[in-house]
Amino acid sequence: MSGRDQRGIRATVWNEYVHETRGDEVVVANYPDGIHAVVADGLREHLGPDADVRTATLREPSHGLTDEVLADTDVLFWWGHIAHEEVSDEVVERVVAHVHAGMGLVVLHSGHYSKVFKRLMGTTCSLKWRNDGERELVWTTAPQHPIAEGIPHPIVIPRQEMYGEFFDIPRPDEEVFLSTFDGGEVFRSGVAYHRGRGKVFYFSPGDQEYPVYHHPDIRRVLANAARWAAATEPRRELTADQHPRDWFLS
Repeated sequence: MSGRDQRGIRATVWNEYVHETRGDEVVVANYPDGIHAVVADGLREHLGPDADVRTATLREPSHGLTDEVLADTDVLFWWGHIAHEEVSDEVVERVVAHVHAGMGLVVLHSGHYSKVFKRLMGTTCSLKWRNDGERELVWTTAPQHPIAEGIPHPIVIPRQEMYGEFFDIPRPDEEVFLSTFDGGEVFRSGVAYHRGRGKVFYFSPGDQEYPVYHHPDIRRVLANAARWAAATEPRRELTADQHPRDWFLS
């Protein structure tokens, strides 16, 4: 039996929590208790009473992401936008090490520019953008993928920031969603990777100026992503070990 067979998913939702605390009226209207609170509520709604969903923010000591917190996290959600450079390199390396050892990571919207995601991708993660409040259609390109389970084709988001290609990321292990916008752009909006023993999913819908994380289909995607990415085995660091000859025969 793995640890997950005996308990619910342990998820930590991290948000820089800067737009909300500096009083951006539109953001506060959409997320009065913070984006992290709404994402966490959606996970609790879909993952059930056995799930343990906590939150952490930038201004907490160690950004709320100590070794103890990460060791007790099956999947970490990451939302950032205007404070990427305020995240300490020490915490970045800590998160990356836990992903390599088996922790799942779900990166949201502008988190594509976070130090954590760029470190794991090894690219600039740059893209095209325009914030005119256009309609976004999120098309499923891998209907057999667990993250797409129960998701309509397409998800309709009435107003959202446009993200467009070229998106400078490595070739995904799996491309789950592709978005189109009224301006004609397309964007690889849901992509999955394996890094070390961990799974990483990037999902783009979720600009702070729109109530996207209240959208029932988006909440289902995030819960599916939590189930897919969550660690199912004990955390184990990958190391370069010296092996004697014929060690596998003993």
